[in-house]
Amino acid sequence: QVQLVESGGGLVQAGGSLRLSCAASGSIFSINAMGWYRQAPGKQRELVAHITSGGSTKYVDSVKGRFTISRDSAKNTMYLQMNSLKPEDTAVYYCNADYTVGGYYYNTDWGQGTQVTVSS
Repeated sequence: QVQLVESGGGLVQAGGSLRLSCAASGSIFSINAMGWYRQAPGKQRELVAHITSGGSTKYVDSVKGRFTISRDSAKNTMYLQMNSLKPEDTAVYYCNADYTVGGYYYNTDWGQGTQVTVSS
């Protein structure tokens, strides 16, 4: 199994930056792809950014050009660099991964996430 722990959230003014971290443990070698999600109050959870094991990335349109997803294999950690933050980026941010064990595909359980609050 793979376990993930998010960190790095906080309160920041509009236009500021934050870097989120997602530390992986367990069967790390089996991870296929990872992603950052967010859920704002009263809204559904949405995929913000995605990165494959090969390094290909995708972003939701609302964060393109402002957020950057990356992985550091040596540290078993995924990051989300968030620049030019807007109040509408306020949400709880979660990371998730899909991985393969014994030929079967799994997704990691949702953790507690990390709160990002952007003040105007």
